[in-house]
Amino acid sequence: MTIIEILLKEIEQEAQTTRKFLKLVPEDKFDWRPHPKSMNLQQLTTHIAELPAWVTMAITTDGLDFAAVPYEPSTIDNTADLLEFFEQSYADGRAHLQAFNEADLEKPWVLRNGDQVLADMNKYETIRISISQTIHHRAQLGVFLRLLDIPLPGSYGPSADELGK
Repeated sequence: MTIIEILLKEIEQEAQTTRKFLKLVPEDKFDWRPHPKSMNLQQLTTHIAELPAWVTMAITTDGLDFAAVPYEPSTIDNTADLLEFFEQSYADGRAHLQAFNEADLEKPWVLRNGDQVLADMNKYETIRISISQTIHHRAQLGVFLRLLDIPLPGSYGPSADELGK
């Protein structure tokens, strides 16, 4: 398998799990947060849904400067739109990755806030971080859902809820 094929397989596997979690998000709890420093459920799930499109950003740009392009999250207020947004982000990221030249994975990509460099890496590393961010924030979502007493699906095997524990 090529590196591109490996990445495509990984994002598909993670998308399958992410869909299961996003489907469980209760619309009446979008404003809920477990702690004042935490994102609320709407912010967290919207961020999870947009992350597959960061693959596109890694492929089509040489970086992101928050000082020049401030982060403006989408506002999504229902689960159906959240799932649709995720599917669009996933399809976009996947299509760009499928068409990408593997040799270009080594090209540099820089995340900055004006003069402050937050991350200096290559496009491959940026794509991997977008996948890792999806996994990380999906785990946060699992904690949020658990605290709301919503049974969880398994991620990499059955959950305690699926096993009836």
